[in-house]
Amino acid sequence: MFRLLTIIVFFCISLYALNNNEILKRADRFVNHKSKSDQFRAYNDYKNIYLHAIISEDKKLRLHALRGIVKSGHKLHIDVSQYSDELLMIQPKKSYKISKKKYRPKKKKYKKIGIKSSHKLKSIRWRDGRLVLRFDKKLSSRQINYFTLYDSKKKRYRYVFDIHASMLLKSQNLRKENIDRIKLSQYNSNTIRLVISNSQKLKTSFKKMSHELIVKIQTTKHKQQVMTRFKTDIPKRTDRNKTIVIDAGHGGKDPGAIGYRGYREKVVVLQIANELKRILRIRGYKVYVSRPYDRFVKLRKRTEFANKKNADIFISIHANSVSKSRAKKAYGIECYFLSPSRSSRASRVAEKENKADMSDMNRYGKESFLGLLNHYKILASNKLAIDLQRGMLGSLSKSYKHVHDGGVREGPFWVLVGAQMPAVLVEVGFISNPTEAKRLVDRKYQKKLATGLADGLERYFANN
Repeated sequence: MFRLLTIIVFFCISLYALNNNEILKRADRFVNHKSKSDQFRAYNDYKNIYLHAIISEDKKLRLHALRGIVKSGHKLHIDVSQYSDELLMIQPKKSYKISKKKYRPKKKKYKKIGIKSSHKLKSIRWRDGRLVLRFDKKLSSRQINYFTLYDSKKKRYRYVFDIHASMLLKSQNLRKENIDRIKLSQYNSNTIRLVISNSQKLKTSFKKMSHELIVKIQTTKHKQQVMTRFKTDIPKRTDRNKTIVIDAGHGGKDPGAIGYRGYREKVVVLQIANELKRILRIRGYKVYVSRPYDRFVKLRKRTEFANKKNADIFISIHANSVSKSRAKKAYGIECYFLSPSRSSRASRVAEKENKADMSDMNRYGKESFLGLLNHYKILASNKLAIDLQRGMLGSLSKSYKHVHDGGVREGPFWVLVGAQMPAVLVEVGFISNPTEAKRLVDRKYQKKLATGLADGLERYFANN
């Protein structure tokens, strides 16, 4: 009890380092900045104020903090639905009306302008290595204008497609191995522009098939194409001074989830963890795994291991599951960071992952204080989770259809408690879902997923 009170007192003192009004003014200023880093600072300030408001039972302060959490959370694409629900319940009926639609991304300007073109772009995706743009109506050859440009000063080739149509999607930067940049945007009210930029010459062709425009992009050197197949085997640099600890969930007497066709979570996540270890070591990182083979490790021992290794990052890999009656409907990749979240979804997932070590959880205290134990790392873990999520989705979407983004969420995961570094729990998919389960046990899919995690990790280090 004394230890619990000490934690609360320390937390309250740290919050009073700045006057509450000063913190709110700073957060209100940062939340409107374009910089993601400033938006994260605002989100973190609002969360700090929110926790303090609960402790001090200050309803006005709590209301202001909740509004800020919802606004900044939507800008950062963080699941804040539980805070939105709470805000709707406690806000005054006649002041500052808010709905869940309030802070959804604003409609793009080109949706509001008068577009004369009758064709609309419905979707864009990669299929068999080709870029496929699908429209709501059949295309004619006259609607497509293709030309090439070369900038001799920058030594850059540009391949441009102007399509007489409008897009209901937002502007996008697409990715393809060995291509510098691919951008799709609404050039003007009647024209969609697709620009492929590269420092080396490309072989680009296209064909029109009914409602689709199919663009094929190839490098001019065959050897270069062959080398990209083994991209993960080529170290980008060998001087990286970072230590990563990868934790494969469950193990030994704890099989984790038993999914489709009896696939076991502990086996799948160990294979993915070892593949990620291999890729990161090739790229020059120092990597350890909490369990290199099938054995049981207590949850608290996993972060203790990471702390002893002075790790810079801790990644715990798991696979999600639901009952058989819901197996076909539940699917997707999710990333969680530590927080005393009240989200029912996060709580259900956390309960499943935490139950292997309930004795330790009772020993250390109430779940509601999990976030306070390493509160100062929540912001960094949030950023890491977003980059890992983006990395996985980007890598898998190139080769697989219907890769679902489950989002970045907060949750009270006991395996992350005590980590002295940014720590994230990754749910690599639903082992109970027939489609995702078949993919999760496939070595090729595991390699793509691990490559995405490695790419996300490098993006995190580059930005932080």
